[in-house]
Amino acid sequence: MTVGIVSTGIYIPQTKMTAKEIARLSNIPEDIIRQKMGIYEKPIPGEHDHTVQMGVWAAQDAIRKANIDPKDIDVVIYMGEEHKEYPLWTASIKMQEELGAVNAWAFDVQLRCGTTIMALKLAKSLMASDDTIHTVLLAGGYRNVDFIDYSNPRTRFMYNLAAGGGAILLQKNYDKNHLLEADIMTDGSFSEDVVVPVGGTKKPLTPDDLENNLYQLDVRDPIGMKERLEQKSLSNFLKVIRTSLAKSGLTEGDISYLAMLHMKKSAHDYILNELGLKQEQSIYLQDYGHIGQIDQILSLQLALEEGRIHDGDVVTLVSAGIGYVWGAITIRWG
Repeated sequence: MTVGIVSTGIYIPQTKMTAKEIARLSNIPEDIIRQKMGIYEKPIPGEHDHTVQMGVWAAQDAIRKANIDPKDIDVVIYMGEEHKEYPLWTASIKMQEELGAVNAWAFDVQLRCGTTIMALKLAKSLMASDDTIHTVLLAGGYRNVDFIDYSNPRTRFMYNLAAGGGAILLQKNYDKNHLLEADIMTDGSFSEDVVVPVGGTKKPLTPDDLENNLYQLDVRDPIGMKERLEQKSLSNFLKVIRTSLAKSGLTEGDISYLAMLHMKKSAHDYILNELGLKQEQSIYLQDYGHIGQIDQILSLQLALEEGRIHDGDVVTLVSAGIGYVWGAITIRWG
């Protein structure tokens, strides 16, 4: 059995925030925002750019490109963010309805910015274990930029958070673009380092919390987290990439294109250098920022549009998410 990518879809809001605006709000020089943080501009949500709705628009894009009937979709997996139109709400069922996937069943998954990699691995496993599942749609949106306070220096590494939607349509025994193997690592020692400190059962939301701007992402121990993360993060990026390739019977020398999340430019370049890759074998998302788990889909789609990926190429998607999670999956394109 093989599982192939039939199409991808992307939705990017038209509203943008520039490096100059981030600099003004954060009191950080614009050249630091642009050169060190790697943000020239980023999409932010407009009036109608709700989380699940952006995922629906991206899914419609993928369905249109694939030229399939939504009724042929067997499973809809929502792999967007928890921050969405309503709390305590199953987004995938809404997406199923909006898309007309009346013969599908649906569920949500979540692994922060590592969700797309995990959802691809899960979808492949579902297809392998159930003969009735032939077509799976992964789709979701992201707008955690809503939780960023640019006056809080503890969250500076998240000033790149942006907004958008992404989708991937998969089919069993599709004749190209085959998913190979994935590798995922989680490290719970970081599980409570980055949180929205109010609004949960430990600290229910109060009017004072809202007035004091506490309903935002925050870092409890920024110095300690930085020290601990620096010891692990980049090495774990490399580990999941190499393990995904090894499980697929490949090595880093086989990579043709690496679809990475947005991170500071020095880290992006470090990963490429360690793998022996050239700048043109990845796309730095300086005009998009970090759209969470959508980054890998966006990078893949941009590379295809720019002709950077060809038949027979080995493409690896890599992600990292707060918590912490690192994940990679390899694809044989064409």
